[in-house]
Amino acid sequence: MTLGRLEPLLAAARLRLDALRSRRTELERRASAAPAPPPFGARDHDGAIGVIAEVKRRSPSAGAIHAGLDPAAHALAYEAGGAVGISVLTEPAHFGGSLDDLRRVAAAVALPVLRKDFLLEELQLVEARAAGAAAVLVIVRILEPHRVRSLLRAAQNLGLAALVEVHSAGELDVALSAGATLVGVNSRDLDTFTIDRDGADRLLAQVPADVVAVAESAITDRRDVERAARAGADHVLVGTALARLDDPREAVRALVAVPRRPRAGAS
Repeated sequence: MTLGRLEPLLAAARLRLDALRSRRTELERRASAAPAPPPFGARDHDGAIGVIAEVKRRSPSAGAIHAGLDPAAHALAYEAGGAVGISVLTEPAHFGGSLDDLRRVAAAVALPVLRKDFLLEELQLVEARAAGAAAVLVIVRILEPHRVRSLLRAAQNLGLAALVEVHSAGELDVALSAGATLVGVNSRDLDTFTIDRDGADRLLAQVPADVVAVAESAITDRRDVERAARAGADHVLVGTALARLDDPREAVRALVAVPRRPRAGAS
C-alpha cells in the first residue's frame, strides 16, 4: 500500500487513537446513550443530486481556507441553502478540525452529520457516535480489506452510515466486497493530491445501481454538479468552495436541484 503524502496524516491519526484508548468506557457509555441520528445518504425523492456541504478550516492541498470559521453557523447556512447533509472535518493537525466542531454542528442542525477523518479502528466510530455523528468516512486507501469489512460491521452495529471512499477500480472492488452501500468516489489521489476528474467520472459509472454514489473533491460550481450528475452521482460532497465563504447559504442554493441521472437500473 503506497501512502505518499498520507503518511504524516496517518501518523497523527495513530497518535490520537492511542490517546483515545483510555476513554473507551466513557465513549461507549455516551454512544449508547446518544439519540438515534437522522439517516444519511439516501437518494432524494425529488430526483435531484443531493449536496453534502463540508465544514473545514484548512487542508494539506488547499492550505488555509477559513481560519475563523464558526462550524455551527456555517452548518446552519448550509441547511438553509438546501444541503442534505453536513460533513465535518475532525482532524486537528492538518485540517484544523475537532470533535467539538462535530458536536456543535450536530446540535445545531437537523441534517445528518458525517465525521470526516482518518479512521483506523472501531473505537473512533464509537467516538463519532458519542459526538452526534450520523455517518463516518471509511477510506479504502488507508486500510487493509479486512479492516474495511470490520469498520463497516462496527458502523452498522452503532447505527451509523459508512461512506466508503475509493479512488480506483481496485478500491471500488474492495468496498463492494466489504458490503458498502454508500460509496464516495474521490477525484483526488490522496497519495499525491492530484485531481483526475475523468477517471472519477469513469469510476462513478462503475458503481452498481443499488449502491449510492457520492462525487468528492474538485466541485466548485453548478457545472461541476451537472458533470457529476452525468457521470451517475447521487450526491456531491462540496468542501473548499463553500467553507471559504462567510455566508455560504446562497452558494449552496446555487448547487441544489440539479437533476440526478440514475446509472443503469438505479431507482
